[in-house]
This record gives sequence, structure tokens and C-alpha cells, in this order.
Amino acid sequence: MKVLVIGGGAREHALCRSLSLDSEVTSLHCAPGNAGIAEVAELHAVDALDGPAVADLAASLGAEFVIVGPEAPLVAGVADAVRARGIDCFGPSREAAALEGSKAFAKEVMAAAGVPTGRSYVCTTPDEVDKALDAFGAPYVVKDDGLAAGKGVVVTDDLATARAHALSCERTVIEEYLDGPEVSLFAVTDGETVIPLQPAQDFKRALDGDQGPNTGGMGAYSPLPWADPKLVDEVERTVLQPTVDELRRRGTPFSGLLYAGLAITSRGIRVIEFNARFGDPETQVVLARLKNPLAGLLRAAATGQLAAFPPLHWSEGAAVTVVIASHNYPGTPRTGDLITGLADVAEKDEHAYVLHAGTKLERRSDSAAAEDRVVSAGGRVLSVTATGSDLAKARERAYRAVGRITLDGSHYRGDIAAEAAEGKA
Repeated sequence: MKVLVIGGGAREHALCRSLSLDSEVTSLHCAPGNAGIAEVAELHAVDALDGPAVADLAASLGAEFVIVGPEAPLVAGVADAVRARGIDCFGPSREAAALEGSKAFAKEVMAAAGVPTGRSYVCTTPDEVDKALDAFGAPYVVKDDGLAAGKGVVVTDDLATARAHALSCERTVIEEYLDGPEVSLFAVTDGETVIPLQPAQDFKRALDGDQGPNTGGMGAYSPLPWADPKLVDEVERTVLQPTVDELRRRGTPFSGLLYAGLAITSRGIRVIEFNARFGDPETQVVLARLKNPLAGLLRAAATGQLAAFPPLHWSEGAAVTVVIASHNYPGTPRTGDLITGLADVAEKDEHAYVLHAGTKLERRSDSAAAEDRVVSAGGRVLSVTATGSDLAKARERAYRAVGRITLDGSHYRGDIAAEAAEGKA
């Protein structure tokens, strides 16, 4: 099978890494990719938001299967354009991807499907914002209705900060605060059958102890030793399947990856948000534990064959990923800084590997002997991922590998999976 992956972050590197180990995949391509993905796939330049351009690239390569990684191309209808060319594609349609593209739409779908979630108000005027903030009180949860690369959410006790964020959005969703730990659960679906993957937990705040601003995610781990063993079955029954059924009833079936962000509250499971694609950095740890070949699972979803797909198998161990971010992230990141130590991880850490996110190869022409260098090209630069017999071992290996890497001005959290590994979470 000739496969084309669209995207260029650590999520796409994780997907490409798994696909490169899959015997069903005979040729692997990625557009636009990054410096790390170039080691396992052939890279191509493309505007990932341009559906016809992506479809043209897939056709020119003779790709039999396209996987769209990021949310923005899905919301832009790229998967529709690929399917219109007669090429199998993993990823929901533009209409179904609105489940992530509009938080107000997601709330509407959840209400119709009877999915448990927090109370909310959709606001477009300052008066509506003030009334909603007053109705809920602190802590305030304010979300940009549209896509915001994982950084459109503000949770704060400060009314002025909450109000300022709400007024900076064209349309905002203000919600009640949900207590309890958060869980990410992915499910592969063909629009009818739903196959949940293993849960993970990510860390959104920039600094240790869940301090600092929200980010796209600074690390993750799986499995969750503290979670109820019945959690996945309950979420499938009360959240995932009802949502898929409701979207199909509306005539906009959801085929692809449905991501449920959950809060395990004192009143039970509540949905915080839906995403229409694999999450980053949770994908890095979930795929690290998946034993089934990935291409067959995703193509079964794309072709409506999930009902006949065999059960999934998972490693009994654990996986941890730690994100190394560039200077000033999640503000305007500094780019172009040299990254060193990647070869040391590959040579010295048997159970750890580096997934690239914001990187690029810097071509050096100052001498014939000069080698290309890997430099930073974004906010979240690397996801250092490790596996182990348990979380403590996986965590130890991940941080040992992190210590081999240098990137001027970079930062990372030092407490990823720490409480869970100690049995405190």
C-alpha cells in the first residue's frame, strides 16, 4: 500500500513511524513533513489547506491511501477533495469536522445525543459575555469557538482576564468549570462502528505543577493506572457511540478519529471537548503501545470495514512523552536554533526515540564537507518518547533521553507522569 500522510508535526511523525514499521505499507510519503519525518518517509511540498493541491499530489504519487493529520485541513475540507478523486482517505468530511471547528456546534450535537457535558453559553456580544461570566462565576472557562491550535482556552479566577479573552474572540463559548482529572480518549470510527483506543493524559500548562499559560500540550502518558477499568467501555457507551450515531442521523457521518477530551468529575464523566483528529502529544504514547498494524486499522475506518476488524492488542507496559519547546513558547517562539544530541538518543537509548514537531533541515553550503543541521522551526520542537515496563521506567528513560538534547533557550516540564508513576494521581 502506498500511503501519503498530510501534516508536519510530532503527531504526523508518530503516525509515519508506526506506518514505516507496517508490512502493509510499501511506500510512505508525507507533505510537508519535517526533519525527523524525512528519515522514514519521502517529503513533498504542499499547501496542506488546499484540498485540490493535496488531491493532485496524492494522484501524482499513485497513493492508495491518504491520512490527514491536523485539524485545520480537515475543517477546510481536504479529506473531501481527496475522496472526490477516488482515493481512500482517513479523516472526517468538512461538515463532520465542525465537531472540532466549532465548539458551539459540538455542544449542539452533544445535547441532541444526550452526551454528558458542562453547561455553557455561546456569546457574541459584550453583554452576553458579562451575563455568562456572572452566571458561572470563578473559575472562569472561556473558549474561542473556532480553531486555536490548542491555545484558545483560558481557565482563570481573574474576571478581567476571562472577559478580555472572551472579547478577543469573534464568538466564544463560556462554560461551567469541571472538576476532576482530565483524560483523552481516541476512537477510530467509520461512521457506524466505534473502536476506542487506550486512554492517555496530557499536560496543557507550560510549567511544572500545572502552572503557566495553556499550550498545545507539554507531555503525555499512557496507560492511566488510577482510572476505573470500566472507563473506556463507559465512554464508548455514553459519549462516543451516541455522538457518531447523532452525526450519522444528521446526514453528516463522522469517519476518522474522534477524540474525546474528558473530565472525571465528582458527578461522573463529562466531555470537555471533541477533536476530529489524533491529539498531540497523546498520539505519541498511544501509538507507542499499539501492537496492531496501523495502516489496516485506519483504512478499515476509511472504507467502512471496521465491524470486521480484529480486536486491538496493546503492550502491557507504559509510554511517556516529554515535549521540548522553544524559547518563549507558548508566546511567539524563537526559531532557527541548532538542535544537538539527536544522534546520541538514537545510539544510546534503546527504548527511547525522538519525534520531531517544529524542526527543519538547514542546508549548509559554506564548505563541501559541511553537513545539514537540524534547527528549530516552531513552538513545540520535539517529543521525546520512551516505553518501559511501567510508568516509572518509561519516565526515567524519557527524561534521560531529554537530557542528551540541547536547544538554546528551550524548556520542558519536569513532572510529566510523575504523580501517576508514584501512585498519587
